[in-house]
Amino acid sequence: MDYVRVTMKEIAAFIGRVADRLSGEQVRALVSTLEDAYRRGAKVLVMGAGRSGLVGRAFAMRLMHLGFNVYVLGETITPSIGRDDVVVAISGSGRTQLIVTAAEAAKKVDAKVIAVTSYPDSPLGRLADIVVEIPGRTKLAPDIDYFARQILGIHEPLAPLGTLFEDTAMAFLDGVTVELMHRLGKSERDLKLRHANIEL
Repeated sequence: MDYVRVTMKEIAAFIGRVADRLSGEQVRALVSTLEDAYRRGAKVLVMGAGRSGLVGRAFAMRLMHLGFNVYVLGETITPSIGRDDVVVAISGSGRTQLIVTAAEAAKKVDAKVIAVTSYPDSPLGRLADIVVEIPGRTKLAPDIDYFARQILGIHEPLAPLGTLFEDTAMAFLDGVTVELMHRLGKSERDLKLRHANIEL
């Protein structure tokens, strides 16, 4: 039980620190691009792999609730995208091959690519038109023993692997959802009207 509480507090504190250091310019560019896509009826394609993909699916669901023309990479009903459509690519490392390859394909058809990543200088970051930097641990710690890490002052977070990036990206994109609600004049009732009414 101790690990549950401590880990939850650590994750929450990390998200709070990231919220304080987010680039206003990056966030405004992302939100404005999505708002413009909504008003033009452009397609928005959300993509990510693994847990980042689950974060992307959750964000796509909220965009659907807002009335966006939104799809998730890999779904059978996802149409082609083209000029002036928008791709939101989520990858902590910015090196996930599937996502980088898909972003390259999007650029070839002149779609606008937004990268949500911890590494702006990664292959994905360099491809993107807009980068939002979300710090987070995306790799395992250096392979040195516990005592050496303590002496060097390297303290590993309790959350394993890419959890801090994924949880922070989720909170960030939920914040983007609320910002879009206000910009588009949508209420929670509007979102609820678009919520699934046939569920298993």
